Amino acid sequence: MEIRTTTDQDLEVFVDTIFAAFGRFRDSPAEGEGKLWSAYEMDRNLLAVTADGRPVGTAGAYSFELTLPGGIIVPVTGVTAVGVLPSHRRQGVLSAMMRRQLTEFRGRGEFLSVLLASEALIYGRFGYGPATYTRRLTVPRHQAALTLPRARSAADDPAPGADSGSIEVLRRAECGEILEAVYDRYRRAQPGAVSRPHRWWASRAGQAPISPAQRYIAVHRDGNGVPDGYASYSVDDSETLTVDETIATDDAVLTALARFALGHDLVTKVVFKHVPADHPLRWQLADFNAAQLSSETDWLWVRLLDVPRALSARGWFADGELVLDVEDPFLGEHGRYLLTVRDGRAECVPTDREPDLSLDVRDLGSIYLGGTAPSTLVRAGHIRAHRPGAAALADALFRAERSPHCLHWF
Repeated sequence: MEIRTTTDQDLEVFVDTIFAAFGRFRDSPAEGEGKLWSAYEMDRNLLAVTADGRPVGTAGAYSFELTLPGGIIVPVTGVTAVGVLPSHRRQGVLSAMMRRQLTEFRGRGEFLSVLLASEALIYGRFGYGPATYTRRLTVPRHQAALTLPRARSAADDPAPGADSGSIEVLRRAECGEILEAVYDRYRRAQPGAVSRPHRWWASRAGQAPISPAQRYIAVHRDGNGVPDGYASYSVDDSETLTVDETIATDDAVLTALARFALGHDLVTKVVFKHVPADHPLRWQLADFNAAQLSSETDWLWVRLLDVPRALSARGWFADGELVLDVEDPFLGEHGRYLLTVRDGRAECVPTDREPDLSLDVRDLGSIYLGGTAPSTLVRAGHIRAHRPGAAALADALFRAERSPHCLHWF
């Protein structure tokens, strides 16, 4: 078997192979606008081919940016289009592609890789750990009243939810540049957010609101008329208003867009499709139990390729020292590192000191963005704490300024 890098001429066979791996058929040519593969970077994709030239596996990669805790933006590789034909599974094809892929990432000087896992059982063995989570929030229209606190006096800060802006309803085709600009502003301040390169917007690749799917867009503008948020939505035959995603640069804009969706006439319920665990809407409803939470799932999985570089890159919100003993079974590597955090920055160097925590690289990926507490993985038996207080210190060190969240689908 040969694993080789693809070229632009391999697009048709690459797309056909990934569809066959999932037992599906595509209904349009590979060059069609609005399909996910129109954003493929063919010089970053891999094709597994048998000795007689038959393609049996695929693995792709995108070039993104990832926002880390502390508002630090770093390059990251987004793994995609991973599949093996049913006839060649459990024969080492997937492991060979993933090993080749990780080697190439390192060869390019990359220290982080991310993916969205179609099956949670697959990617842990390759060193990826779930790092952000998302859920669906449904509010019946007749229980949608909001009760927001007000400032106690004119000298106080504006109350949460206070908004001096305006909302305009546009069709998706009318506001592509606005969406691109607002999303980019949002993702730079949101830990866990992944960039959407211009080629995605230009080719309309992916899911709504990037795709050509018909959507209305509620565009929020500040008091000066500058767009600073949007909600992409549609109403179906069951009178359900579904919000694909809400992008807001602050909580007042988030509340204004939620109020807009909940106030829509002639709908029976409003579904917010993709919200973080700490979304404030439940606390803003007059009836706390009106918001029904469902479909909670993992989203962005993180893999560290260079532990010292990755830990030195992000921002930190407590001071302290930890010795981390990190196993990387898939790549057959082991390292022990002294993590020293002072004034929001970290130094991470090899050490022979006794460890405070022992963990797999996949668990380091899970705690890296601050969305999973190290103490949770200690209690689960994934991380081993070697001294009292080590888990609590790790919790304080690895927390983020806000819950990490990723909206982008790739």
